[in-house]
This record gives sequence, structure tokens and C-alpha cells, in this order.
Amino acid sequence: MEPDKQYNMTPEEEERLIENEFQDVLQGYLKSNHRKKVEIIERAFRFAKKAHGGIRRRSGEPYILHPIAVAKIASQEIGLGSTSICAALLHDVVEDTDYTVEDIERLFGSKIAQIVAGLTKISGGIFGEQASAQAENFRKLLLTMSEDIRVVLIKMADRLHNMRTLGSMAPAKQYKIAGETLYIYAPLAHRLGLFEIKTELEDLSFKYEHPKAYERISELIRQSEARRSAVYNDFATPILAALDKMNLRYEAKARLKSVYSIWRKMETKHVPFEEIYDLYAMRIIFDCDDPSQEKGICWSIYSAITDLYRLHPDRTRDWVSIPKANGYQALHLTVMGPDGNWVEVQIRSRRMDEIAEKGFAAHWKYKSGESDEESELNEWLRTIKDILDDPNPNAIDFLDTLKMNLFASEIAVFTPKGRVITMPADSSVLDVAFELHSEIGTHCIAGKVNHKLVPLSHRLQSGDQVEVLTSQSQTPKEEWLPFLATAKGRTRLKAALRKVQQPVIDSGKAIFDQYFKEREVEATNEIVTKMLAYYHLPSREALYMKLGQGSIDLSRYILKESPKTEQSLLSKLFRIKRTQQPQIVTVTPEKVNVKKTYALRCTDMERNYVLSDCCHPIPGDDVMGYVNDRGQVELHSLTCPRAQALKAAYGPRIVSTEWEQVKQKFLAEIRIEGVDRHGILQELTQMISNQLNIDIRSLHIDTDKEVFACSLTVLVSDTQVVGELCQKIKKIKGVQNAARVADTPD
Repeated sequence: MEPDKQYNMTPEEEERLIENEFQDVLQGYLKSNHRKKVEIIERAFRFAKKAHGGIRRRSGEPYILHPIAVAKIASQEIGLGSTSICAALLHDVVEDTDYTVEDIERLFGSKIAQIVAGLTKISGGIFGEQASAQAENFRKLLLTMSEDIRVVLIKMADRLHNMRTLGSMAPAKQYKIAGETLYIYAPLAHRLGLFEIKTELEDLSFKYEHPKAYERISELIRQSEARRSAVYNDFATPILAALDKMNLRYEAKARLKSVYSIWRKMETKHVPFEEIYDLYAMRIIFDCDDPSQEKGICWSIYSAITDLYRLHPDRTRDWVSIPKANGYQALHLTVMGPDGNWVEVQIRSRRMDEIAEKGFAAHWKYKSGESDEESELNEWLRTIKDILDDPNPNAIDFLDTLKMNLFASEIAVFTPKGRVITMPADSSVLDVAFELHSEIGTHCIAGKVNHKLVPLSHRLQSGDQVEVLTSQSQTPKEEWLPFLATAKGRTRLKAALRKVQQPVIDSGKAIFDQYFKEREVEATNEIVTKMLAYYHLPSREALYMKLGQGSIDLSRYILKESPKTEQSLLSKLFRIKRTQQPQIVTVTPEKVNVKKTYALRCTDMERNYVLSDCCHPIPGDDVMGYVNDRGQVELHSLTCPRAQALKAAYGPRIVSTEWEQVKQKFLAEIRIEGVDRHGILQELTQMISNQLNIDIRSLHIDTDKEVFACSLTVLVSDTQVVGELCQKIKKIKGVQNAARVADTPD
């Protein structure tokens, strides 16, 4: 069902293709463990086919192939049953045709209709045009999800098929969809335990966001395959022999890291592909009919492996005894391989493997009443409801709070009475306090961890016993926010702070309104944005807060737009400007066409874009444009975390860009590490400024015994100059590594 295969088909060939694809769905369903309800699936297919008759996708293929593909993913890759297959086949009928949810209910029953209604509510991507509407739409997704998890699982199948066929979309649309996928859907898949889908969504998003990097890493993986296989075989052979002696039915395989996770590691660790040693992990999956024996078998395999290879003491992870919150169970250990590199080994039973790959859907297969895994998921859904109750209208804040909860890896801590609480890694005593109750959180003064008194900012380790100490005189503080790692904690603290701060904010707003009234000016978004930039504040609310506290005096702020501003003050201001260096003027384009690629130009006098403060991209970087409130194209590096958030929350404002004509120089920071020796710094600076004729703007060096780390800021024209400079620096005797530092937000 690839897009290009459908263009020149006759109606008979198309009809045959549609029928074959549907039969493929049916055959897969009949091989599954679900009760066989073929008749209702057949009816749903015929109904959807008739409803979508004559409609085509952008690629030219008949539209009905999309619902069939979504049903196939839901059934064969997620493991859902007949109700979900029917809902997947019908998921676009209400939105795209004249049929209503009532029609679906009359023909297929209330359960299928309810899921289709949930999917219709969240159609067209999670986000609309306005920021508040985007947050609201995402709330809808999560509310329907907490009513019936199948809604989001089918939505996940829908998104996966859209990503697989993204090639037929315009570049701006590809950016938006890939950004939204990486920002929300991949973390959501992770949280639901859909590991395979999460990996594929990440890789596909990466492929469209960084096509050159994706192709380069894929090629390097292909080239290194023979060497990797040889290393794996040397490592695995003794283990397989030991497993055979244990008379187990098992399967062992090498699991290669995904292209996206290799690239992430290269970016965060500043290392080339050749220096990523954990490209693969070994996975052992054994068959066991009695779940009560699984734990014992896992540990006996662990024992056999550690008899053969040296164990890394800090890297054993026991998720068999205490599963992750998404239901994941396995025993992980890391051992030293024969080539001197660390190799991770994952040990799972067949049941654990299905749950790890298929996620929540696989739980139904092994369900016996309300299992621990289900209650963990319900716990998480309750946390989501907690976030939904927060009336915060800022879309990006809302998404960040939620994302924080989606992608956290977990630790397990205990209350004094022995109750296990699963928390995100890096949680503090204060997180536990808010997890227990809002009142306990707001009155928390300290904690006892393993019977030892600790501050409320203390970070917890898995296995800690935690007691929260409270006092009625304690009040919530803004400086607590950095202590919190959980979305629930941050949401509850912000709600408590708002209650305390509201009177101060109200009085600040009154001062603000009075200031504009006296100067006969309307407080437009543009004027307030300039004001916030002047005071380095993130929002109006923060400005009102500062005014209410008396820490800002508006009478000193010159409002150029006001007819009452003294002429002398303005002329002074302009006279000062004339004595300053001539600045490059940002030209605002008349109207940006987001469907076309925007050409980036910069001369000595003007440029047609704005550089963002968060990531400072330079020519040659993979960048995207965001059309801000002033109609200017704001530039962000594609690796910038804020760019991810903007793509997810403001899709229609994203524009694809390319560097065209640039005659300006930019600051770039390079980090250099190596073994210290006499004269190395002099050699470094001479080479840069004399031989290469590059301006050094700052140099900071730290030494620790024989090792040094240097942070160097230079003025360059593009990324090629930076790359060549790093290569030359690496050739200096004693230098181990030199790489450009990607700027990250504070």
C-alpha cells in the first residue's frame, strides 16, 4: 500500500487490492486469541467502503485503504480485538461523511460508537490553530483515553500509518506532523508500553526532520553489520551453550539500537558513530507455562551469564519483582564482552516479551481480574486527570508538564507502612508529599529517608523508605518548583501558589491598567511583548506579580507609543542609538507562505529572519522557521527542545527553511577535552587566530590533575568552518575531543 503503487491502477485492480488488504486484516484476526466475530467486522468494512466511495488520499490511492491499514495495525501490531477493528475501520466516517455517531450506534452498538465518537473529537491531529484550543484538544484526547484506553490505541495506529505514508505531504506539513509525533505520540506510546511503535514513530519523525543525518547513520549501520555480527557471535556462543545445558526452550537475538537513539547519543555525548559501543543488546526470551516460575528462571539465567562474564555492578535492573508503571517486566544486566566493551543482556519470559512489545493490549491476553499492571495504568490515568483539572491555559506549559510524566523512567519507594509508590526517576521528598495529598505537599517541611532526616529537596533512590514531615505553619514557596520531578507535584504546587499569589497579581494588574490609562494607550500584545522583553519576564502574570510586589516601577519605563511621552526623552534615546554600532535590521516579510520553503538571507545591513535566544543556530545547521506574533520568521535549530514544543503546539505557523545568502558572522561555542601538557593552550590559540584567521571571542579553561576541559567561543560564517576547525584542533597532540556545543535553554 505504498503511495506510488496506486497511481495507474484500473478500477478492477483497485477493487482487488482493497479486497486483498481487508482479507489480510481478517486472516490476522482469525489467528489471534480473540473471540471470533467476523460478521460485524465484515459489516463495518462494507459500510466504511461505501461511505468513503470515490474519495482519495493525497497520494492518489482510494481513501478506504487508510482505515484498513489502521485496523491492521490495531489488530496485528497492538493486538486489539473485533470492537477496535470495527472502530478503526469506521474512525473517519463521522468526520468525513454525512453519517453521524447515532447512525454508527444504531448499526454497530454503543461501544463501537463511543470509541468512534472519541476518535472524532480528537481528529485532525491533536492541535488546532489557537494555543488554548490546542491544549483543550489534547485534554479531550486524554479524557477520552481515561474513559476507554482503546481510543488512544487506535489513534496511535492512525498516527503510525500517517507517518509511514508521510512522503506524499508538503515539507511544512511533514515538519508539523513529525514534530507533533516526536513531542507527544512517541512519549505516549512509551507510557503505554508500545515499545515497537514508539521506536518506529521516533525513527520516522527523525527521517523527515533530519533526512541527511538519518541516511548517514543508516549507511554506517549497514557498513558495520559484518563486524557487529562477528562480535555478537563471539559474545553469544558461550551463553547459548550454557542455556542449552539448562534444558530451556528459548530464543536469543541481538537487538540493534534504533537510528534515532544512536543519533541522540551522538548528539548528547558529542561522540562520533565509531565511539558508540552499545550499538546492540542481547535479548533472551524463554518459554514458561507457569508464571510463578518466571522469576526463578530469570535469575538462574542471570547466574549462568555472570559465571561467564564480568558483571557491571551498577547496571543490574530488576523489573521482574517491581514492574515499570507501563507494565514492563524484565531482568537487565550489563557484562564485559570478550572485546572489552560493555554489553546489555535482557532476560524475559514469552509473556513479559509480549507485554514489552505490545504494551497494554497484551495485558488482556493474560488478564485474571484486576492485575497489578492494570492498577498501575489506572494510577497513571488518575494522574492525567489531575493535570487536566489545572486551569492553566498555556499550551506549551501544559504539554511540557504532561511530557514530563510521559517519558519518565521509574523508581519504587516505600512508605513507613510498606506501601510501594512508583515515582519518576529523580523524584524528591516533596514529590512524594504531593503524591500522597496536596495538603501534605503544601505543608511539607522535610522528610526522613531510611530513618535519616533530609531536606524536602532530597532526591530519592529506588528502594528508599520515605516519611514526610509536615507543619501547619508551612506555606507553599515558588522556589520549590525546581525540586519537583513529577507533573502531579508541579501542577498541585502551581495551583496552591496561585491561591496565595492571586491578591498580589490582582493589585499588580490594577497598577498595569492604570499606567496604560494615564498614557492613553491600548495594551496590545506587541507593546506588552516589548515590555516583557525589557524586564526579562516570561508572561503577563509574572509582570503583574512583580508590580504587585513592588519590585518593578513602571513610571521609569518609556512608552514610545504614548502621545504623552516627552519629546526630549525620545530624542535622547535616538541620540544614544546613533552613537552605538550600526545594527543589522530585521526585515518583516509581507506574508509568509508556510506551504513553501522560506529562503534565509542576511547581508551586512539587514536579514529576513530573527535568531532565537534558546539555541543560536548558525548557517549550515538544520533549522526551521516559526512565524511569531509580529509576522517575523523566528529561527530554531531542529534539535532545540523549544522547536519540538513549537511544532507540536503551533503546527500551522511552522515553515521549512533553507540558507541562501548569508554575509554575517555568528558566535559558536566549541568544547575541547584532552590531556594537559606544557604549551598546549598557546599552540591552540596560535593555530586558530594566526593560521586559520578566526576571531576568538572568549576562552575558558579548567584543569583537573592531568586532564583539561576548554570552552572556546569563536566568530564563524557557517557550520562547515566549525567542522573544519574541530578536525584541526583534534590533530593537536594531547587533544582527545573537540565538538561544537549545541546551545540549550536555561
